[in-house]
Amino acid sequence: MEQEKIKIFLIGDYRSGTGPANVTLEYKNRIPGVLLQRMRSKVLRVPELIVKILRSDVILLSGHSRQNVLSLKIARRFHKRSAFLMHGCVEHENAINGVPDASMNETERKTMEGADAIYAVSAHFADWLKRNYPEHAGKISAVPNGMDLTAQSLPQTAEKIKHRLISVGGGMPRKQIRYIAEAVMRLRQESAYADTELIVIGAKGLDTEAVNAFPCVRDLGIVSREKTMELLGSSELFIQNSCFETFGLAPLEALKAGTSLLLSTEIGATELIPGLQDGDLIRDTHDPEEIAGKIKALLENGNHDRLLSSIDTEYVSWNRRCDLLIRKLQELAKK
Repeated sequence: MEQEKIKIFLIGDYRSGTGPANVTLEYKNRIPGVLLQRMRSKVLRVPELIVKILRSDVILLSGHSRQNVLSLKIARRFHKRSAFLMHGCVEHENAINGVPDASMNETERKTMEGADAIYAVSAHFADWLKRNYPEHAGKISAVPNGMDLTAQSLPQTAEKIKHRLISVGGGMPRKQIRYIAEAVMRLRQESAYADTELIVIGAKGLDTEAVNAFPCVRDLGIVSREKTMELLGSSELFIQNSCFETFGLAPLEALKAGTSLLLSTEIGATELIPGLQDGDLIRDTHDPEEIAGKIKALLENGNHDRLLSSIDTEYVSWNRRCDLLIRKLQELAKK
């Protein structure tokens, strides 16, 4: 697509390997001529922001950061338009996880207020933001995350370990892994599924003790990306039972690794997988009986091939998503 050239200054973490950082990295690698924030020193960061905001046509703030507020002040001073790419809602997610932070909430609200446009990483999340922050509804729209499903990006399918399940999120209450564990314990009452195991990956949280109390759970904590992909590839079923998930990269990684999916209806990434059926979706994230029944059905008849074949790989590609983002920024820069 022929696009009018504009200079975009991308501000945000693209180094740490977190979900939001990986998304920022995708845009870093795809936006032609993008200006990047490179200085890590707080002393040098401010002059870098000033110089690069002056050189840019529009700034894109990717993710939550205290420096967003300063960046927006500088942008306003020099009459530059700004967009805030929201990967999540810190205020809501921290409340669910039992770790509210007034300072983080204030930063997020000031960023939403100061930005000229707010881009949510899924249509599901954009709708949620409009309902919960109606004062900003007029500037909220969706720029969904992408996924690379070219033949070259799909790893060789690993050998599956029978009745191995996996979930990512550790002890974070928002991920609701304790209900998955309870469902697995119900399933293990049937002799045919007595050996079912739930692998849990992720940092400790308020639910860690409750999750680890179930004998079916093997909690591996934080592991490398390489180890994560190995575990995803060797598992029969990936389960994400989040009560709030703005997008969710892990299910897409599991699909790429050759693993079947069981997802809650609250996950934004479900909008990229048109082949999802009722048996692939958790309607009540607090109902171990529903979860157990759907785990059993998917262990008997996996859904990986059906789901993968339903996806329009070009439509969901990162290149297409980058085109959408650039078009939106072009329109914003003209206002």
